[in-house]
Amino acid sequence: MNALNIVEYTQLLGSQAKAASALMARAPAAIKNKALLALARRLREQSQALQQDNAQDVQRAQAAGLAEPLVDRLRLGPKAIETCAQGCEQLAAMPDIIGEIMGMKQQPSGIRVGQMRVPIGVFGMIYESRPNVTIEAASLSIKSGNAAILRGGSEAMASNQALARLVSEALAEAGLPEHGVQLVGTTDRAVVGQLIAMPQFVDVIIPRGGKGLIERIAAEARVPVIKHLDGNCHTYVDDPCDIAMAVQVADNAKTQKYSPCNASEGLLVARGVAQEFLPQIGAIYAAKGVQMRCDAQALAILRAVPGADLAEASEQDWSEEYLAPIISIKVVDGLQEAIAHINHYSSHHTDAILTRDHMHAQRFLREVDSASVMVNASTRFADGFEYGLGAEIGISTDKFHARGPVGIEGLTSLKWVVLGQGEVRG
Repeated sequence: MNALNIVEYTQLLGSQAKAASALMARAPAAIKNKALLALARRLREQSQALQQDNAQDVQRAQAAGLAEPLVDRLRLGPKAIETCAQGCEQLAAMPDIIGEIMGMKQQPSGIRVGQMRVPIGVFGMIYESRPNVTIEAASLSIKSGNAAILRGGSEAMASNQALARLVSEALAEAGLPEHGVQLVGTTDRAVVGQLIAMPQFVDVIIPRGGKGLIERIAAEARVPVIKHLDGNCHTYVDDPCDIAMAVQVADNAKTQKYSPCNASEGLLVARGVAQEFLPQIGAIYAAKGVQMRCDAQALAILRAVPGADLAEASEQDWSEEYLAPIISIKVVDGLQEAIAHINHYSSHHTDAILTRDHMHAQRFLREVDSASVMVNASTRFADGFEYGLGAEIGISTDKFHARGPVGIEGLTSLKWVVLGQGEVRG
């Protein structure tokens, strides 16, 4: 497309979304749930065909030399498709929060004042690699009564187009507007620049991808942005702790999957348990081929682990999101140093403490300034599906409006409602 056509095309998407948003907002819960269940059914029925379309994207990505963590994010296997279907069903089973009124209070004047939850209107979603985001975004758009414009990465175009067709069919089956969820049909990057500069059509932009993409959108957008830049998550092994449990959780938090933003990239260990804990977790990481970038104290302990891939940590390592089989390891004096390290170096996404001390756990929860803070659990739980949100549109490390996994509530706004019986102000 030429520049003029890109402007016209993007404005057409925006005007269609704006018109559809009014119909989506007033759709009854039963109709929205019908669309979600129809989408879940279609995902299962078309699982084989979807995997074939996805295989084209994966092959093209590998031929183009895309890094393996990014290729991994691109894959859409049977398990991922089933998770998408379950997410749609989970959303359908959840109460409809649109239109609910809360906090209604009688005022001295006689009026009653409260707040009503309403859809935001139109959100634009810009994302890379993961085709399952198409379904997560579409299903949340339907449940929350919003219209959505989805712009996936060029590397996943075949997968995204196949998924978007299923969304369109589900919308039609339920009697919802065909433009309720639209997928941008071109890989031209100029569309992104247009989409993030249309406040007359788009109410919020949600970027989900690499740091470069999110930084660009945050800098150039003329509409509000819900974002997170990095997933530099930490697991802190406290003194005292259950060592066996700590080994299991620290292993899972790093190695269950390397590419997600909620995998732990930093491991902090209290000095009092380091001699017992580090050799055990080090042996597991060594067996799985995880490189350990350590401070001097951790390095001295881990050198005794056979086959350990060790390196001295640089200052940059404490801030790094690896998305790979690499972890930074530091021995700290205790809870206070761990909290200070996390608040300084963390991306404020998800951080966990493994401890048997209730007071330490409470301090960690209060003082660690992150969107999700955990006690005795793997950071890998920090996503919408595991939090019972049905699906997530992304994870926000912002502090206004939405923070952490963004589900239905994050795609709504509150407006004030006033109920009276003829009161006038004196």
